[in-house]
Amino acid sequence: MAPLKEKLEKEGSWLFKWRGYLPLLGIFPFFVAFKNFDYPNHSHQLDQIWDLSCLAISFVGLGIRFFTSGTVPKGTSGGNTKRQKARALNTTGMYSIVRNPLYLGNFIIGVGISLFFRLWWFTLIFVLVFWLYYERIIFSEEEFLRKKFGHTYLEWAYETPAFIPRLKNWKPPALPFSFRAAVKREYHTFFSIIATFTFLEIVGDFFVEGRMEFDLLWMTMFSLGLLAYIVIRIIRKNTKILKLERK
Repeated sequence: MAPLKEKLEKEGSWLFKWRGYLPLLGIFPFFVAFKNFDYPNHSHQLDQIWDLSCLAISFVGLGIRFFTSGTVPKGTSGGNTKRQKARALNTTGMYSIVRNPLYLGNFIIGVGISLFFRLWWFTLIFVLVFWLYYERIIFSEEEFLRKKFGHTYLEWAYETPAFIPRLKNWKPPALPFSFRAAVKREYHTFFSIIATFTFLEIVGDFFVEGRMEFDLLWMTMFSLGLLAYIVIRIIRKNTKILKLERK
């Protein structure tokens, strides 16, 4: 049997590679949560307010990812899926206050989605699963960074918390914020959030009303989000507008 350290590193590497697809396994619990779904105080208006509040929470997470992605150099660990890689150790900007700002953003996005159901146990399950899931990914990444950057990494890791930001550590990012770089890296995340909430809204209305309903507000947001996604996708694939070397 492999030692625990090697086992965790191996599991983390596997989860790192497939982390973009494994969350799909969480679809089933969503439908379980919908079983007794209802509007708060049987008010569709209150439900809309709650849902938009949850969306706002997820956008806070997106904002963290967006700012982080706009200030890091090319080749940053966490931006790839096939294997671990990092040309340089990021220690400024968001990385000066927390070692895993992208995963912190993911967590806040997920909390916003989990709160949609207004079920404390669903959010608790999300937090526990997220912790078990990302703990191994983070362990694998940090082992890679420790081996590559040695004492430099250990000094930074000692001063910087893994997940809960320490704001007093803030250091301005080494690179200026690039809107183009942020858009290029995060337009998938933006549309995924919009699409997820639209899906939850439609399914939630179906469980309450017993029929498919398409609210104008959510359909408008989804349509604009889809349009933005398609336009950015075309621009990225066919032009050099979003091509920017970040060294």
